[in-house]
Amino acid sequence: MRRRTSPPPSPLPQRDGVDPVRVRLPGGGDWATVRDHLVQRLAAGDGVIDRMFEAGLFVGADGRPVEGDAVYVPGAFVWFHREPPDEVPVPFPLEIVHRDEHIVVVDKPHFLATTPRGSHIRETALARLRRELELPTLGAAHRLDRLTAGLVLFTVRPTERGAYQTLFRDRRVHKEYEAVAPYDSTLALPTTVRSRILKERGELAAREVAGEVNAVSRVELIEHRGDGLGRYRLLPATGQTHQLRVHMNALGVPILGDPLYPAVAAPAPAGDFRRPLQLLARALEFTDPVTGAEHRFRSGRALGAWTSYAGWAGQ
Repeated sequence: MRRRTSPPPSPLPQRDGVDPVRVRLPGGGDWATVRDHLVQRLAAGDGVIDRMFEAGLFVGADGRPVEGDAVYVPGAFVWFHREPPDEVPVPFPLEIVHRDEHIVVVDKPHFLATTPRGSHIRETALARLRRELELPTLGAAHRLDRLTAGLVLFTVRPTERGAYQTLFRDRRVHKEYEAVAPYDSTLALPTTVRSRILKERGELAAREVAGEVNAVSRVELIEHRGDGLGRYRLLPATGQTHQLRVHMNALGVPILGDPLYPAVAAPAPAGDFRRPLQLLARALEFTDPVTGAEHRFRSGRALGAWTSYAGWAGQ
């Protein structure tokens, strides 16, 4: 089997903790120039690509600006910095739980994305940490949904990132979540939910479908109280998108503050940080693949709907 060669190092530095975009020019097309391909591929609007070429914002592996009429060469690389969107700062701190020469573990707040994506670029955990800790090589070993709070593991050295990512891929990390949801006295707990979850590109919500099981979650009731709420421990054995949210909804106890389950709600206005999703990544436990140390980390956060429902609901 022919091994794919690694791309050359980026000739552009990070900007505000965000890596430049790398584009590999594919084969099989009929583009005459680099400009022709980028206009089609980036779909940035009238004149945007031409203005970026004029400003010298596209560069090649040698760091020199690429001209708009440069001949298209399949397999070549082009780098540029995407103009970041306007972002409302997420007004909650990242708490450092653990830091050594190999990893950084943080307690992420609700509403902060893990890594740059879509409309969330600089206001992400990764970009913030790179700036605040002055660690440009920092990378995420896994992700949490933007709306989910709790523990996230980052790696310091790019050469070691794969080892930590493999832990999550091979399900060798014990993950424990906590959620606040309605209490149903008829629901027999603990229980293990097994289903097939499908998340289609372009769709906000995932859904359960017929077929081979790809999502397994154990659900336990920690406690409940007279106002109709329960506090749950959730133990995912797999890592499908929105898995715990889908499974709690399937049990008839959707997590409080969920804008997608059981029904997709209208998008919240930018800067609306009320009623966060009551889902928390409470614990991470694993054997360090580099040092062999046994790690056990716990989030110090509390779910607002449990500690003060009125405060969480904005009443």
